[in-house]
Amino acid sequence: MKLLFIRHAQSVGNQEKRMQGHGEFALSEVGRQQAEKLARRLLTEGWHPSQVYTSPLTRAAQTTQILVDYFLTAPLPAAVSDLIDATAMAGEGAEGVSRKIPVRLADELKEFQNGIFEGLTWAEAVSRYPDLCHRLENSPDWILIPGAESLEAARSRSRRFIQTLLQQHRNGDHLWIMTHSWILQHLIAELMGSDRSWRLRAHNTALFEFWIDRDRWERTDQNRFNTDLWQVYRFNDCQHLQS
Repeated sequence: MKLLFIRHAQSVGNQEKRMQGHGEFALSEVGRQQAEKLARRLLTEGWHPSQVYTSPLTRAAQTTQILVDYFLTAPLPAAVSDLIDATAMAGEGAEGVSRKIPVRLADELKEFQNGIFEGLTWAEAVSRYPDLCHRLENSPDWILIPGAESLEAARSRSRRFIQTLLQQHRNGDHLWIMTHSWILQHLIAELMGSDRSWRLRAHNTALFEFWIDRDRWERTDQNRFNTDLWQVYRFNDCQHLQS
């Protein structure tokens, strides 16, 4: 079972350094180019998903749409075409096998709901809420922003999403999971069984790929320590942006 977590491409909000939260920001022109580069890379690799999950927020949904559209219209690489032709010979339609990509919207994959800071730059936030911003800048402890979700709530929805994946999918399933940088940290922590969340500075369109043996996931014997069964295949990989 392969899980490919993807951070969305650059949005207008990213470009303007805004705290986007649940705000609806479209992709920038650079972001569209990033998504197209990623699409070309994944198609070249033959990384065809059996299921796509995406945050419904515009910047994630648009990135997903670019990837899916590219897979539906671009010529398949020779290696993938050969596999599809072999399947077709077995009596299945090549087009249906190669190009069907189910997409499901998942609210659990939305970015941090950041309350009164939504859509603001930090400078704008300091201007509007100077006391709160001063406390945030001078304390390492979590300070709840009015109207924002708690860390516990974020971690809870991450846990809920990962558990859903494990319940609904099996070995042989290849999943794209399109999400956002902040919640991505909690999703990965949940998948890896960490009781704390770690800071990840995920680049736009970065890839985090995990391979797991779903059949043995619940085992409690020494296989839990068998690294052949759970592999971090790539982590914060954005080589495609260098092309």
